[in-house]
Amino acid sequence: MVSINTSDFRKGLKVQLEGDPFIMIECQFVKPGKGQALYKCKLRNLLRGTVLERTWKSGDSIESADIAEIQAQYLFRNGDSYVFMCTETYEQYELSAELVDDNWKYLKEEMKCDVMLYNDNPIGITPPNHVVLLVTQADPAVRGNTATNVTKYAKVETGAEFIVPNFIEEGDRIRIDTRTGEYIERVKE
Repeated sequence: MVSINTSDFRKGLKVQLEGDPFIMIECQFVKPGKGQALYKCKLRNLLRGTVLERTWKSGDSIESADIAEIQAQYLFRNGDSYVFMCTETYEQYELSAELVDDNWKYLKEEMKCDVMLYNDNPIGITPPNHVVLLVTQADPAVRGNTATNVTKYAKVETGAEFIVPNFIEEGDRIRIDTRTGEYIERVKE
């Protein structure tokens, strides 16, 4: 196992705590007026999904998690689970909705993403940083409503809803940042 110093803490870092793999979902550097700097972090257990808050002093170190990431292709949804296929070995992995978490919003058939393995068992996925999705339903734009940055909800082909600018219409393709869930741009093809 590799030891990770607090100066390397960042969102998305995978670490080992109390025998379980965790991913940092939030990390904040705090420098009090007196005393040593601190790192306040929120971590999600990759096996159970529980969230825990921990504080480390500057200079502390923790063990990295032994998590392998393989490139896989999303095949289909099977009831409450999602089926992925490794692009190298063609081995199939079935992940529950809990393991896929909110990433279901970005999954399109034949899309490539990373599957995280811990002790050769799938424990989660990492979609690409940006995905292009087709808008299937959007409220019509209100004429004359342009004085401010007006937004509305639009439903995409995966069934998820995202906040988009007022000019987005049904049939448009939009680029979404999967790390934040935010609209980036309209895609012209």
